[in-house]
Amino acid sequence: MLQYGSAVLLIICALSFAQVTHPQRSVEGSVITSHQDPAVRITFPSSARYLGADHFVLYEIADCELHALVEADPQKNVQKLYWVQFEGYLPTRPELHHTYDSPRHTKIGGMDFYVGTWVRSKSEKTRSGSDLEHIVALIEEKGYHLPEGMMYVRLVHLLDDQKRKELMIIYAEDLRATGFMAAELEKGGRAYGRWPSLEQDLVSRAEKSLTIEPLH
Repeated sequence: MLQYGSAVLLIICALSFAQVTHPQRSVEGSVITSHQDPAVRITFPSSARYLGADHFVLYEIADCELHALVEADPQKNVQKLYWVQFEGYLPTRPELHHTYDSPRHTKIGGMDFYVGTWVRSKSEKTRSGSDLEHIVALIEEKGYHLPEGMMYVRLVHLLDDQKRKELMIIYAEDLRATGFMAAELEKGGRAYGRWPSLEQDLVSRAEKSLTIEPLH
């Protein structure tokens, strides 16, 4: 009887995992449509190529569905990245809540977003099992190549006061156009004084690169 119960449990877990790994949002061209959490239509430039989605449990605490779009040259060198992520803590972890505290906010499609920015070198170590590891794997599986350094804008919308579900959109550009390397623009780097101006223009481009339409 114990063996039978264990087998049933394994089957249930396998079915649950299959459901988790199946993307719930639909995509047409460069438009992502979500009918829940939140119900929105997100449109990116027509020049952005959709690479696919990944749906997984992040660090065993959150349901995570991410989508990747890129703009690249003919050799598949990525110049711009559009990363969309729908995330929510699992019911088994009711004590967890998002704790974003950035003082910078912006509104897109009537929705409030926390704004954060950073630069990153491709050679930096990536945490095992992270959403970054998943997005990089997705991009590389499609034969695309990330640049040596990128500058990022993260836009995060929390769905309600419980702060357990989020819509995250990350916009990133190849750093080569700036003439600097990631280490030079980080705090303590020789070109750190240039970052505020570069950052301001980057955020502006990020906001203009997408439109969000609530579905109801």
